[in-house]
Amino acid sequence: MAIRGIHSSRDHMTVEEFKDWLKQFDVDGDGRISRNELREALRRRGGWFTTMRSGRALRQADKNNSGFVDDSEMENLVAFAQKDLGMKISTWHEQN
Repeated sequence: MAIRGIHSSRDHMTVEEFKDWLKQFDVDGDGRISRNELREALRRRGGWFTTMRSGRALRQADKNNSGFVDDSEMENLVAFAQKDLGMKISTWHEQN
């Protein structure tokens, strides 16, 4: 099911799972997420308008204007993913 243009095989993930998911798109292995890497992550998740969304996500998360999202800015990216992409991300894992 799509939630605001993002398809997911899972309804929920923890912040750590979100970070681990993003790491697979860190193609240069520098520990930071670039706009292109973020666009690919959104595209693989089934997102729509990924170029526009990745640009908006980077602008909101990248507080030091480096052009990348690093560990210190990950909280900003999580907030964007929750609010603007409809992703369910929490600090703990929900029990069924």
